[in-house]
Amino acid sequence: MSCLTPRRSSLVRPGSSGQYSGAMHQALDDGPFFHGTKADLGIGDLLTAGFRSNYRPEIVMNHIYFTALRDGAGLAAELATGDGAPRVYVVEPTGDFENDPNVTDKKFPGNPTHSYRSAEPLRVVGEITDWTRPEPESLQRMRDRLAAIAADDRGEIIN
Repeated sequence: MSCLTPRRSSLVRPGSSGQYSGAMHQALDDGPFFHGTKADLGIGDLLTAGFRSNYRPEIVMNHIYFTALRDGAGLAAELATGDGAPRVYVVEPTGDFENDPNVTDKKFPGNPTHSYRSAEPLRVVGEITDWTRPEPESLQRMRDRLAAIAADDRGEIIN
């Protein structure tokens, strides 16, 4: 059972070019797709690239990231910077997208995390509330690991 909650916000609004093209060079995944964040967004809002990385704030990202796994988006929401509550939005790409090269073929072959990125915006089409929240200890281990990677300069982001 999916819990979709419509929301409105003045943070990001779709522009006149926000039409979903449906075009991809190859079908990577049929979705649905999710994006985790601490931003309060509304149906129709567009998520765009050009913001600082949650993991390396000195880097402005050229892509917007998303996943086909709701709990993966939930983890990203928990780890995101900001003061808001973690949220998971259902999103649809407005253009081409690719496997996230930061995780694809790294620790495991292929893209088991179903993680993707796009230089084109993602349109918010809903919000889910039935994602599994990580245990506090697990979340802290992940934060500690990310901090250690960043401190060692091993935290390269393929941008």
